[in-house]
Amino acid sequence: MYQKSLMALKALGFAALLVGTAQATPRGLSAEDLVTLTRISSPQLAPDGKRVAFVLRSVDYAANRASTSLWMQDPDASQARRLTADGHAGSPRWSADGRSLYFLSARSGSSQVWRLDMAGGEAQPVTTYPLDVGSFSLSPDGRSLALGFEVFPDCDDLDCTRKRLDETAAGKTTGALHDKLFIRHWDTWKDGRRNQLHVAALGADGRAGPARLVSRGIDGDVPTKPFGGDEDYAWSPDSRSLAFVARIAGRDEAWSTNLDLFHVAIEGEAAPRNLTEANQAHDSHPLFSHDGRTLYYLAMRRPGFEADRLAVMALDLASGERREVAPDWDLSAGGLSLSADGRHLYTTAYERGQHPLFAIDVRRGTVRRLAGDGAIEAFDLRGDSLAFTRSTLTSPAQLFIARADGTQARQLTRLNTEALADVRMGEFEQFSFPGWNDETVHGYVVKPWSHQPGTRYPVAFIIHGGPQGSMGNSFHYRWNPQTYAGQGWAVVFIDFHGSTGYGQAFTDSISGDWGGKPLEDLQKGWRYATERFDFLDGERACALGASYGGYMVNWIAGAWPEPWKCLVSHAGIFDNRSMGYVTEELWFDEWEFGGTPFEQPENYERHNPVNLVKNWRAPMLVIHGQLDYRVPVEQGIAAFTALQRRGIESRFLYFPDENHWVLKPQNSVQWHDAVNAWLHRWLAAP
Repeated sequence: MYQKSLMALKALGFAALLVGTAQATPRGLSAEDLVTLTRISSPQLAPDGKRVAFVLRSVDYAANRASTSLWMQDPDASQARRLTADGHAGSPRWSADGRSLYFLSARSGSSQVWRLDMAGGEAQPVTTYPLDVGSFSLSPDGRSLALGFEVFPDCDDLDCTRKRLDETAAGKTTGALHDKLFIRHWDTWKDGRRNQLHVAALGADGRAGPARLVSRGIDGDVPTKPFGGDEDYAWSPDSRSLAFVARIAGRDEAWSTNLDLFHVAIEGEAAPRNLTEANQAHDSHPLFSHDGRTLYYLAMRRPGFEADRLAVMALDLASGERREVAPDWDLSAGGLSLSADGRHLYTTAYERGQHPLFAIDVRRGTVRRLAGDGAIEAFDLRGDSLAFTRSTLTSPAQLFIARADGTQARQLTRLNTEALADVRMGEFEQFSFPGWNDETVHGYVVKPWSHQPGTRYPVAFIIHGGPQGSMGNSFHYRWNPQTYAGQGWAVVFIDFHGSTGYGQAFTDSISGDWGGKPLEDLQKGWRYATERFDFLDGERACALGASYGGYMVNWIAGAWPEPWKCLVSHAGIFDNRSMGYVTEELWFDEWEFGGTPFEQPENYERHNPVNLVKNWRAPMLVIHGQLDYRVPVEQGIAAFTALQRRGIESRFLYFPDENHWVLKPQNSVQWHDAVNAWLHRWLAAP
């Protein structure tokens, strides 16, 4: 028992308190460190606002897999308490009385809802359905569950879908006919199933009864695919209805960003009512006011544009009148929570290289920044208590608790203390400079972990993806600057025009100009950084990036080849025109290039890397995954073909089992090893 408790404490970083901290030789962060770090997510405050349940992810590197478990931290206790064994436990949700914790787990062989009595005892199954429960939400009165299942729309019950899947698996044929686009999405080919929302009553024994379809008549996914969860639906306070998000499919699903909000009673046969039909753009993240009269949600205004500003909206459900809550706030909001008194909405947003938490006055529309710098990755609000996880460029996410106004914040966890005891993170600094049109552009520089004054270091110049994204003060698990600083290099990255967190006009400016304004920002930022920071060796530098960052690497290979000793292009677009025909989410390319490739061919060719291959000369490492349907693998193969036929030093790292990201632990280390070896080869001192 003691050994088991010690291992649990080590996972939370308390080992140093028990066994002392051994002296070790300092070193930088390695890929193995990054991949095996314990990660925290999903903080959930109990109704009393004191206890916090959360999920911990740990990695068995030898087995090449990750597992998750549930923990609970009482702010008055010195140690967190483990609630479940390692497995696949997630999505913790408290009962209204705080006596039970519901969660998803695959411990029975499929993903089902379980309940843990906080007074003691083993977790008990709440659902035993023939299909995996993808997501769930407990009704406010504790009597019902909303459940997400992936089903065949023409099936009358869950058993029908199970039977059809089993018959297909046992069959001898493998062909699949499709009669409209969106035949695959992210990393999965479609087989006719849709996510659909169901409701089940909880019996006196705590078990769920038959699941009843409530998203009836909806030809779309509820929750949305591929990443939607219980944030896509919300219970009314009286537990009698649900609001949910759906993208009606039709023939234009592949080029439409029109997500709508629907409202449906859980009893009766009435069809769901579309609340946002007039808006042909994106509507999401429903949240009822405490009295149930208002539905708060997020909305874009431009159809087809996935990176439009997400405005906070308030809909009067009786009158149908709606208004924007904070029209003068020029940032794009994340998920929503409501304060106990109903006067403030809480949300996160990117802001100049940070990702803070904000409180929005519902009546006045004023916005207040909470929780300091870094990246707020998740948060929960109960009464006068606020729980959140925050990471920075020098620290993985930790759990904090504060008052609802963000004051009196206290750090509750010290995760990975032992794992990182001898690791020294590279110091970082944010800077700004006049970019395109002399507009202010921001960037970061990270010193090598072993930085010595007066020494100049090779540079990894990282270009973020999106392109409507941001790279800033957070701890990333795929493109982490500290892994490069840990190799003894300096790191520079720029939030070029098109990045989020600097106002919507700044974000909009990249559309139709992928190789223009962003390239100018990168060139000016590089020049500024190498002139200002004397530890940067501008003569020994490699540029690297993924997705749009990979596109930009392919573009600068021909448009700006001079400074680079080497390049790394991961999941990069090589040919804009072919990309417009093979990617799955067509709305993205069609917005960015002002139409289809056959309507606006000149727009696709304007900044097309394929047209500048004759100028390529820098050695390039190309990386791609077979299951990447956002930027299909042929884009990477084409880039490698161009390099080889040009006689340029190049390598191709291919993952048959990865998508747009590299997620498996040992694959991730292999990825880092290949990238590091490439940079070491070309950045070595002459």
